[in-house]
Amino acid sequence: MKIKNTGYISRAEAGTNRACLTFGTVTQISDGTLLATARAGNDKDSDNELIEFYRSIDDGNNWGAATTPFRDVFVDGKFGTLKLCYLTELAPDHILAAAMWVDRESYPGKPLFNSKTEGCLPMAILLASSSDKGETWTEWRCVQMPDELGPPSLTNPILKMPDGSLAMSIETNKHYDDYSAWEQKAVFLYSHDMGKSWSLPVIAAEDSAAKIFNWDLRCGVGSDGRVASFAWTYDTLTGKYLNIHRRISGNGGHSWDAATDLGFADQAGPPAMLPDGRVVLAWVDRFEGRNIRARIAPAIDAPFDANSEVVLYNHDDSKMEGTDNLGDLLVGMEMWSFGLPFATALNNGDVLVTYYAGDRRSMGLYYAKLSTL
Repeated sequence: MKIKNTGYISRAEAGTNRACLTFGTVTQISDGTLLATARAGNDKDSDNELIEFYRSIDDGNNWGAATTPFRDVFVDGKFGTLKLCYLTELAPDHILAAAMWVDRESYPGKPLFNSKTEGCLPMAILLASSSDKGETWTEWRCVQMPDELGPPSLTNPILKMPDGSLAMSIETNKHYDDYSAWEQKAVFLYSHDMGKSWSLPVIAAEDSAAKIFNWDLRCGVGSDGRVASFAWTYDTLTGKYLNIHRRISGNGGHSWDAATDLGFADQAGPPAMLPDGRVVLAWVDRFEGRNIRARIAPAIDAPFDANSEVVLYNHDDSKMEGTDNLGDLLVGMEMWSFGLPFATALNNGDVLVTYYAGDRRSMGLYYAKLSTL
């Protein structure tokens, strides 16, 4: 692969409610338009955060000004904020937005993660639809989740499966004041009516011994119908990150092959699934390389060729110190100033990767466009 060009989708504005632009996504809809979303706020976690939209009609070379279609989001009468928003085009005139809502009333002024309990604020998954290419949206509707999942984290855009169903990737969490052991797992929920109702959860990644945590499961559906997932893998006994692990499913995520160590760390982004079966994966390495990189694999289950690797971003600060305390680690995530790559396959064969980068004062939303030929 080669980097064709780089640029920014939206610049941060230090000292304002747009100082930190994170959780960037890009989706190409059927008319070729690129729709990007990001979370904006004065800090990486705040009760003034909201979702911004950006639009490009030239394959990402230029981007329009930010718009904010979602404001004052309440669930069960409680005020909350949207931490992230993923888009999936279900049909040419039907875009589904899936957002993760954070309750800002139940624990006023508290951070997202509780360092003492490893729990997090109450959350919910919300869905809205657009029939005009993302210009306007329906009211949010809340997805009902089993209580056993705790506050649900949405880790990936809604997937369109070969059988016409939809799959939602959810990660379990503990409640804010829960001191019990964290039984972490990732699950899929399915919809057979275009997102109106959802199934009970199906395990997508879990360590029955509760030793290994499979965080932030990033997933994609290959050209042959198989599903790949990529886990940010954490060893709770050693307090260390492991390499990214890939799992493959041949039946839409209802069962999975054994996890494969990809040989590089640490947090993957959603993969770009190319029509010819190749896969581009971008990831952030915060503790060793201090950069964001990408590789390509010739097939969904093939190794990612080290010779194809490109560096998308290098961070100038000294290496970050690790910690063996999980609570401190969760809180420390809010201090990281680069990461969350998101890869999108474009209609012209290129791959566009967006990510956030900056410093504690401001973090902007950037992109790198890759040639895969």
